[in-house]
Amino acid sequence: MKTGTGDRVHLTYCTNIHPGESWQEVFHNLKHYVPALKANLAAEKPFGIGLRLANIATLQLLEGNALAQFQAWLAQHNLYVFTLNGFPYGGFHNQIVKDQVYAPDWSQPERLDYTLRLTQILAALLPDGMDGGISTLPLSYKPWWTSDRTNWDLLLQTSSLHLAQLVATMAQIRAETGKLIHIDLEPEPDGLIENAAEVIDFFHSSLLPIGSAYLTKTLGLSPDLAETWIRDHVRVCYDTCHFALEYENPTSVFERFQAAGIGIGKIQLSAALKVHLPEDIQQRKIIAERLHPFAESTYLHQVIERQNDGTLHHYPDLVTALPYLEQADAQEWRTHFHVPIFIRDYQILQSTQDHMIDVLKLLQEQPVCNHLEIETYTWDVLPAAMKMDLSASIQREYEWVLATFTTA
Repeated sequence: MKTGTGDRVHLTYCTNIHPGESWQEVFHNLKHYVPALKANLAAEKPFGIGLRLANIATLQLLEGNALAQFQAWLAQHNLYVFTLNGFPYGGFHNQIVKDQVYAPDWSQPERLDYTLRLTQILAALLPDGMDGGISTLPLSYKPWWTSDRTNWDLLLQTSSLHLAQLVATMAQIRAETGKLIHIDLEPEPDGLIENAAEVIDFFHSSLLPIGSAYLTKTLGLSPDLAETWIRDHVRVCYDTCHFALEYENPTSVFERFQAAGIGIGKIQLSAALKVHLPEDIQQRKIIAERLHPFAESTYLHQVIERQNDGTLHHYPDLVTALPYLEQADAQEWRTHFHVPIFIRDYQILQSTQDHMIDVLKLLQEQPVCNHLEIETYTWDVLPAAMKMDLSASIQREYEWVLATFTTA
């Protein structure tokens, strides 16, 4: 749906919140949740879908007449698809995911093949006159490579080549159909590219030189045109939870990306847990007790600690961080656990909701992106006291965004 702000921004929620990897399961969830949401939020207007497709679902959707049937269903209900989540390749619910969410990474041909299928699907579904985006992982998982610099460099080279091959396909689609599709790299803690500085360094040191050389050699493009293609088709997915975890200021990030010529293809609206740490040990013990239910076993919940001198210290997961909370020389912890975006305070704990508000305000002033996607995917693993009816919770998140965007 459009936000009403000049009718330029499309808002959706990411269907990765619903368990199910096969196309049959995905379609069942869409039919169960989306028409009812549309009736409550935009009864007479087109309503956008942020579609998450696992690898198996892409294969099944491209079989027989499944895609045509889906297109007919979208038209029947006045729905449209403008963004895909191509980050998790395989299972994402009801199993241990942890660092396997990064596999296969962008050095592997399976990741390219999967994303090419996503591109084919989005090209078929995307309405005319609208750009479409596919969010993806930040190349790989940094801890897999930190001890092996040679393979790290090879990873960057291979990932850049695979992205350049994807760019060639996206550019061909644009030439044939007029539809602009972009891949949106999603930085997050412990990703190979996890903050603004690392994104900019990857573009300038690897993607642009390696990708441009590939496109120039294989397609006969001029170096300038090759670089233009890459900048058009490779962008950033700005997840408000992830950038808040890195203690980054959104105004500064937007300015740095703009100066570097890097586009923002999608903004994912999500909130992390944060807590200010007092010096009193007994109070810290209480905080640890409050955090303990969030140290669940399905997803990685990276913690970034801001110490008293302003430096940042990383823990790979909340379960490994908690033993250090009482003696940590820290002022604040931020934890990668997507909590409901409409709640700011959880008794002793808070969320990074303020970062989202700042981003929405910036979008009013600087229309750097026209895709907004709500991405609270943790409803199944929230502590019991925080669990609510899913349909009502999704609608409440929409209403919070629409109200905040109007008043930001």
